[in-house]
Amino acid sequence: MAVAMPGLVTEIVRRSDLAKRFIVLPKRWIVERTIAWLNRCRRLAKDWENRNHNALAFLHLASIRLMLRKLCNPS
Repeated sequence: MAVAMPGLVTEIVRRSDLAKRFIVLPKRWIVERTIAWLNRCRRLAKDWENRNHNALAFLHLASIRLMLRKLCNPS
């Protein structure tokens, strides 16, 4: 992944083993919400594509669709 996207910085946020109750982890809910939105697209819900570049193209299309919906319906 580092070769394909050299400017990408990732941070793994781990839950503390000492935590006894619910604690909000930073930025994790944003990622989970975005993945849930993308999984609402039928083509992405299952692994139908034979090639990675086809799957990536449909992922881009689904992302564009989400962005357009946010821009056109700012409610």
